[in-house]
Amino acid sequence: MFYRTDTNDHGLPHDPFKAIVSPRPIGWISTRALDGRVNLAPYSFFNAISDKPKLVMFSSVGMKDSASFAIESGEFVANLATAPLAMALNRSSAPAPRGGSEFAISGLTEADCEIVAAPRVRESPAALECQVTQSFTPIGLDGRPSENVMVIGEVVGIHIDERILRDGMVSMELAEPLSRLGYLDYAVTREVFQMRRPREADASDLPTAR
Repeated sequence: MFYRTDTNDHGLPHDPFKAIVSPRPIGWISTRALDGRVNLAPYSFFNAISDKPKLVMFSSVGMKDSASFAIESGEFVANLATAPLAMALNRSSAPAPRGGSEFAISGLTEADCEIVAAPRVRESPAALECQVTQSFTPIGLDGRPSENVMVIGEVVGIHIDERILRDGMVSMELAEPLSRLGYLDYAVTREVFQMRRPREADASDLPTAR
């Protein structure tokens, strides 16, 4: 099948776009407003976009607390969402009133960061302390603004629980990160394999099948 996205006439019960662009890492974003209010929420429009400097972004549908607190304070934390924390993560997406603590709703613990004022999730095995570098509203082909607010932050500090380290490297098999699929679906990374990048221009130094 094929369908144009300007008409969205796919004839399916639900739009398949986000199911195709998957799995997506989950940005479990914690923030602190200037008045001290704390927010925690998961975002499936999240990813790393640069290594030098280390930049990550999350995109909020509308100016929700995470985006407004991050822009206001200039800081946020991206906490690693994992399988053991799946239920707590889901609870943190509850439509709490502005400034209501999702830490309390989800039964999680606020932990101090080293550089930023926003708290991190103590139960998460890894967290990225970030300082905001940009925030803007992306536009479409017609020049009209989208519904989203994108926030980009530079990672200025990283927390890692040594229990997810194996041979000096972060082991995703031990961390069991959650990812977002389409619809109401999630996935857990439990199987990992390695592939060496080709050194030859025609990739002749690599096997043709795994």
